[in-house]
Amino acid sequence: MPLTRDLGGFVADLSFQQLPREAIDVARIGFIDTIATMIAGSRDEAPQLLKTALSPPPGKATLYFTGETAPAPEAAWINGTAAHALDYDDVAVRGHPSTVLVPAILAEAEELGAAGSEMLAAYVAGYEVWAELSWRDPHDQRPKGWHPTGIFGSIAAAGACARLRGLDAGQTAMALALAASQAGGLMANFGTMTKPFHAGRAAHAGLVSARMAEAGFTASADALEHPSGFLTAVSPKGEADRETPAALGNPWHIVKNRLSIKKYPACYAVHRSLDGILDLLKKRPLKPEEIAGITAEISDTRAMILRNHQPQTGLEGKFSMEFAMAASVIANRATLTEYTDDFVRRPDVQELMRKVAVATNQNYDPEVSGAAVYDQVRIELVSGEMLESAQVRRARGAAELPLSDDELFVKFGTCLEAGRAAIAPELLFDRLQNLERLSARELTAIG
Repeated sequence: MPLTRDLGGFVADLSFQQLPREAIDVARIGFIDTIATMIAGSRDEAPQLLKTALSPPPGKATLYFTGETAPAPEAAWINGTAAHALDYDDVAVRGHPSTVLVPAILAEAEELGAAGSEMLAAYVAGYEVWAELSWRDPHDQRPKGWHPTGIFGSIAAAGACARLRGLDAGQTAMALALAASQAGGLMANFGTMTKPFHAGRAAHAGLVSARMAEAGFTASADALEHPSGFLTAVSPKGEADRETPAALGNPWHIVKNRLSIKKYPACYAVHRSLDGILDLLKKRPLKPEEIAGITAEISDTRAMILRNHQPQTGLEGKFSMEFAMAASVIANRATLTEYTDDFVRRPDVQELMRKVAVATNQNYDPEVSGAAVYDQVRIELVSGEMLESAQVRRARGAAELPLSDDELFVKFGTCLEAGRAAIAPELLFDRLQNLERLSARELTAIG
């Protein structure tokens, strides 16, 4: 089954006019949320250190809407790292698609002077490639050690940039194959600067792969489906479906799966538990000294992702259920303010973290890879009383439980404030709401 070639043909033939309105709306939200988290994350050490190491010269692509510029490959790399630095970016199809796709598309579109409608079409092309590959394995890649954002992202970004550059079917297939050899990212690096680097590197790899394919660089036309190809290489149990023909655009993956927008700036594995405990605390406010213990029950796969049980930094805290639960009790919220080194190291936070336990199960949700059917939090009080949260089946902001337009703008504004944006949130939000009527350069213009 010529999957690589089929994907190449689909991407090459895709146009904005073919897209259903629902697909365009999802893509637009992807741009809105990612540009917000990119600006917020721009002041993080990871993109700043990467920029220092790369030392890019001025170019035609913007760096996080500051007016500072770089060549498109370096801009995609740095912006992608910034967008994922706070772990506040959207979630779908086993990873974080927008944090790779948007920086790659934005950088290349600025250099090309592309229209916003072409950017949206490129996003859908990349999302469809990502989703088509991710569903083919019944087993989640994370327990094997692969970070899905890193392994699917480079190939998806190659598809998006191939669409932007107008590559033909054969060239696009080469871009996908070339990007597949650059797929990577290890779960062991979660809670460090290297996790967001995975996203930035995937954006860079996809952009460069499309350019190389256009120049005539070759790769295998069956690199994705070959017995020694991508799907086999990243498959945890060797059960990836390499044979079923792709049903691209029928139905649309992006319409079926959509995006889940994060309400909290932390690993998505803690979000349902955060919803549960914060709702519980609204009904019954508690002080740390009243609590004998807190138990969060989640799937074993998601517990594996939350590797930091005694975090000492804000970055480590993003991958800690113990911190999420303790911080929510002490601050009665979960915002960017709590996910800092100083807050994590507070004595009262550290003490309460020691009272948090994680219970795991294998009661997997058939519709959400790696997740349990529901997550639940139980709090045992010193008095002996036991409190239970609701059984939380979907986090607030999930595709099935989306944030309102007002909530989305509040997050957008908060992120721009955190990143000390050089552009007013109302102006940039309005531009993104009307992206198909603008060019990339009009979108990124300061003022």
